[in-house]
Amino acid sequence: MKRKKHTSGDDDAAVDMTPMLDIVFIMLIFFIVTTTFSSEKGLTPTRPPKSDTPNPPSKSLSIRIDASGQILMAGRIVDIRRVVANAQTYLANNDTDSAAIQADEDTEHGVVVSVMDQVKLAGISKISVLVKED
Repeated sequence: MKRKKHTSGDDDAAVDMTPMLDIVFIMLIFFIVTTTFSSEKGLTPTRPPKSDTPNPPSKSLSIRIDASGQILMAGRIVDIRRVVANAQTYLANNDTDSAAIQADEDTEHGVVVSVMDQVKLAGISKISVLVKED
């Protein structure tokens, strides 16, 4: 009996990867060109310019919001619906156009924004949100 020698077919067969790479690059270019970039909308903070001279102390309305969402004005707990009335009372007694809101870091942002809206309705144009600087 004669034995037949089997030759390996792997040596002769090769897959040309060039067309597949062309397709991948064309798809990449297509996705880059068709992607739309949109900027997120939100609150835009206006920061005062930095200066070396300290500003004279002003008598601004002070509002604190704790972690549970309770609003404190002049040491009293105030409901969100009463912020406008309390701010207007403060404005009647004091000559100011600014308010400072100090919120706990665990406070929900919606509560802070609601308080800001209520203060604006009361007639205060300059609102500062105090943040903890690291």
